[in-house]
Amino acid sequence: MKKFLLATAAIAGLGTSALADAHAVKVGVILGFTGPLESITPSMGASAELAFKEISDSGLFLDGAVIEPVRADSTCIDAAAATAAAERLVSAENVVAIMGADCSGVTTAIASNVAIPNGVVMVSPSATSPALSTIEDNGLFFRTAPSDARQGEVLANILADRDISEVAVTYTNNDYGKGLSDSFAAAFTAAGGTVTINAAHEDGKGDYSAEVGALAAAGGDVLVVLGYVDQGGVGIIRTSVDTGAFDTFVLGDGMFGQSLIDAIGPDLDGTFGTAPWSQGDGAEAFAALAQASGLDPDSTYTRESYDAGALIALAMAKGGEATREAVAANLLDVANAPGEPILPGELDKALEILAGGGDIDYVGATNVELIGPGEAAGTYREYEVKDGAFETVTFR
Repeated sequence: MKKFLLATAAIAGLGTSALADAHAVKVGVILGFTGPLESITPSMGASAELAFKEISDSGLFLDGAVIEPVRADSTCIDAAAATAAAERLVSAENVVAIMGADCSGVTTAIASNVAIPNGVVMVSPSATSPALSTIEDNGLFFRTAPSDARQGEVLANILADRDISEVAVTYTNNDYGKGLSDSFAAAFTAAGGTVTINAAHEDGKGDYSAEVGALAAAGGDVLVVLGYVDQGGVGIIRTSVDTGAFDTFVLGDGMFGQSLIDAIGPDLDGTFGTAPWSQGDGAEAFAALAQASGLDPDSTYTRESYDAGALIALAMAKGGEATREAVAANLLDVANAPGEPILPGELDKALEILAGGGDIDYVGATNVELIGPGEAAGTYREYEVKDGAFETVTFR
């Protein structure tokens, strides 16, 4: 919590002079600044705020208005706390839209209990549960990361390509973990593979010996870990390494992060997995922009967060007003063709086109294309840990 408060104070301090001279439009940024993803969410929040700053600094946004990000802590795992935080954003802060949330369970709670009843658009950079594809959202929920229905298939294909036919699976016991494990298990068994055990684990425990013992007893060529990088997932891997239960791990996106390599060390070499990722001009433009701002462009979900923030701002610009209705009515239009392609660092160009009555196709850092009910088509990076670093194998 201390890190979250310090980061919030720093953001507020940096924006004081600008906000004093211009009309401020509040946008919520709700992520798990505490909890099982706290090592990656600061970069996610800062990345969305980078897009907001780019919009504000242009002087072209809604007659010189600036965007004021208002942070809130989703905790990632506590639905009641996340709902209360979102209620503050919507009622007390009167935010126009919400960038977030991050984890699927709290995202569902915020959407159902706060955002949708109040007509507030949410754009999540990282809530990937397939269940979010079918919530009754009244056209108000979007995400810039692809659904785990696709990630499960990608993981199964990677294992098939590596001639791995028998696996044990453990997943964090929540909407994200269950959705991804179901998707993966269905795809893997349909391709002829065998899942020896598909067992949930609870986060926040100090000892995972019992869970690892059950996984080891079931057997498998590798252990598939669909958990969180700063919680139960790392505990499962550490215990597996210490006991010799497994020596190769397959990871879902929630396990991608430098803190995992730092925690496990050389024993993680040979581990492989997936994370939503992109390549091309947009990814390269974002990397340059992030590095110039002191952000790590390779941190998980930074690209998706920048894109989520940019889409919210551009939807307001197209609608010509800083209202919840404008975001809802125009977000799909600015995200997809037809229109002038827009990359990171080109948000001023987008604002000029929209002000002149033209159309844009926001490509962004992740090759944004929203399909179906606000779903991101998306691509995945297949990576492997070699010599203590994540190395790209290919994109899928």
